[in-house]
Amino acid sequence: MLFDQTAARDNIRNRDGKRVFYLRKGDQLTSAARDFLNRERIEILPASQAAPQRYRLLEGGYLEEKPEDMTHLYGDVLVRKDHPRIRFRGKLDSLQAELILCQLADQALEAPVGEVLALARQILRCEVLDQPLAWNTLCGLDREQLRRHSQFPQDYYGQPHFMPGAADGPVLAQLNRARCAAREAELAAVEAFPRREGKPCRQDLMEALNRMSSMLYILMVQQKSGKLPQGGFPAEKG
Repeated sequence: MLFDQTAARDNIRNRDGKRVFYLRKGDQLTSAARDFLNRERIEILPASQAAPQRYRLLEGGYLEEKPEDMTHLYGDVLVRKDHPRIRFRGKLDSLQAELILCQLADQALEAPVGEVLALARQILRCEVLDQPLAWNTLCGLDREQLRRHSQFPQDYYGQPHFMPGAADGPVLAQLNRARCAAREAELAAVEAFPRREGKPCRQDLMEALNRMSSMLYILMVQQKSGKLPQGGFPAEKG
């Protein structure tokens, strides 16, 4: 397999707290991918080193083989598959599936939902690698704009709040499913990262999921009004 920069970025792993890239025999990196890994100081290791000699348990101890009811939390550390962080990752997987169905439901949704999908994948990657999440805007709206636009849709889109129904059609129904999946992922994040010293451990992930559900509701409002965004969102009123 030939790894370009995007594929190399998606296959970065965490080993003993450090980011590494495992390259199998016969696989190759493009020049851009290799430059990216070197620039990010990500060590390139042979894939034979990926398999641990034994597995560590989060609560202490070791296992020589991985049981079917356990999976990797990070590196060679195993947890049960009902661990809150594993459930959170499952919710993110479900969210991505719903977003892809949104893109398939209406061509006008392909670009805006694609941005939401990219953020969902970034959240998953940052959680697995224990990295901070960095993002500025979603579909041209910053965090505060997302909050205001979703709270006051009448002011920005001429469409008041509503409860979706069958008469609104399959596209809006699919958007609503994705919005619900984003909410479920946010609640799973709250459970996976309990408060320490009065603050959630991964507030960055929770905020992003909250704003993501706001963006999906905005798209529902646009669909309801018959005015899905084409080339951006309306300017804010002074």
